[in-house]
Amino acid sequence: MILHDYVLSASCYKVRLLAALLGVPLELKAVNFHPGHEHRSPEMLALNPAGTIPVLVDGDLVLTQSSAMLTYLAAAHGPDWLGQDDPRMAAEVQEWLTFAGALNGSLGLARLHDVIGWPADIHAARAAGIRDLRILEARLHDRRIDGQCFLATPRPTIADIACFPNVALAPDGGISLDPYPAIRLWMRALRALPGFIEMPGIHRLHELAPIPEVPA
Repeated sequence: MILHDYVLSASCYKVRLLAALLGVPLELKAVNFHPGHEHRSPEMLALNPAGTIPVLVDGDLVLTQSSAMLTYLAAAHGPDWLGQDDPRMAAEVQEWLTFAGALNGSLGLARLHDVIGWPADIHAARAAGIRDLRILEARLHDRRIDGQCFLATPRPTIADIACFPNVALAPDGGISLDPYPAIRLWMRALRALPGFIEMPGIHRLHELAPIPEVPA
């Protein structure tokens, strides 16, 4: 299984992370997204005419959407990560997978602007990112009050993995996570999972401050 990968991409990282948590080996092929724009090369466009990364290749299967890659890996190697115990859980996983896609255009876009100079209305991106963090904080606050750590089910699912990278990297886009204690506790829970791997900006022991308290 080959992942065409860029080490600083949040979308690529979520695929690497789930594979590591599941113990699934990936052959990584580095793509020089910036500054080389290799994702627009003839070779990459032949795989993915949209010119985006990541791209996952498994035999004759080619996947170009990270949420589809997470679903494929979980279905093949860890069905519990799909969160399909009942219709409600399955629907909530899909709800948060969709939300994770929206994070690319808010937190993700702000980070791209600040890190590599990607053209963007940075004020609009940050405003959208703060809105999305407030939505996520409210959800995780309510889950924690009910004794739950994760977004959709009592255990982590692909919904958590899909949302985690752009949220954890929000400070790279000029958005502090200090006002969001439930989010920071959720990130700690994900970092503590066996098999967790790091990427630049997301470290296993990234937060050394005291564990935040979530108000009732």
